[in-house]
Amino acid sequence: MATAAQVLDASERPVQVHGQIQLAVRVRRFNPEISDESWWDEWTVRCDPLERLVEVLHQIKWHHDGTLTFRRSCAHGICGSDAMLINGRNQLACKVLAQDVAPRATIEPIRGLAVLKDLVVDMDPFMDDYRSILPYLINDSGEPDKERRQSPEDRHRYDDTTKCILCAACTTSCPVFWGDGDYVGPAAIVNAHRFIFDSRDEAGRERMKILSEKTGVFRCRTTFNCTDACPRGIEVTKAIQEVKRAILFERF
Repeated sequence: MATAAQVLDASERPVQVHGQIQLAVRVRRFNPEISDESWWDEWTVRCDPLERLVEVLHQIKWHHDGTLTFRRSCAHGICGSDAMLINGRNQLACKVLAQDVAPRATIEPIRGLAVLKDLVVDMDPFMDDYRSILPYLINDSGEPDKERRQSPEDRHRYDDTTKCILCAACTTSCPVFWGDGDYVGPAAIVNAHRFIFDSRDEAGRERMKILSEKTGVFRCRTTFNCTDACPRGIEVTKAIQEVKRAILFERF
């Protein structure tokens, strides 16, 4: 049986030279100091097949065009700063291997947030939505003598949603968010879920009231784009549905 590599057209196969591949990188550029419109630039680089795309972008910036602008930090899929639209899908550039996008990578900024320059978007509206759902433990019962303990079962109830790294990949993959900037978005709901179902927290109803507004959780249309885009594997759509049910039945 032919493998996926064997059935590729010859023009679609990565060209290997001394163990390296040739990768064409096409980037949507934007610089408000130059033009009100975006444009495309393309570079062809040689890289190791297992090299991460963020390092390929470093190579372009350091050796081809120093004006290329993008966010990056830890390069280990934890900080969430290098979320980009890569070949039509929101991903972290530090988690995408060159061989997985070869022979061509098309890179654009994540959608739904204003582009400041090249691949850098304005994250302030996203963070404002995040802060709006009170993303911190609220407990007014006084300082405990010991730590506030909970059972493994209680922890398991919200464990998945503690993994969020605020990369915005889920929110900016949501078609509702694209069309309605007032929608609080999947990431904010995920972080609300984390505290709504925390047995130590006392502000669950307050968060559910916030999310019951017209900009809140019921704007979700269950397209699963958010779950597909999450680099941490969070079941985002499931969490959103659980928050909906909690609001409807006041069960948390």
